[in-house]
Amino acid sequence: MMSAMNSKGMNAVTGLVTEALPDTLFKVRLEGGNEILSFLAGKMRMHRIRVLIGDKVTVEIDPYGGKGRITKRL
Repeated sequence: MMSAMNSKGMNAVTGLVTEALPDTLFKVRLEGGNEILSFLAGKMRMHRIRVLIGDKVTVEIDPYGGKGRITKRL
């Protein structure tokens, strides 16, 4: 599993979008096999970058658990 710390101290991991939910929420299967609920980052919403099922994305995981934030579409 490839992870890197960003400037805010959050882990950035790559994953695959498996399901699209309402309100720009997505289920993302991470490289380790875990599935996490993720939402689009503000810049991706602002620039209307579309994320579809099957896309490879970079997700920043909250250090306290919970949701992840999709920051990049690969």
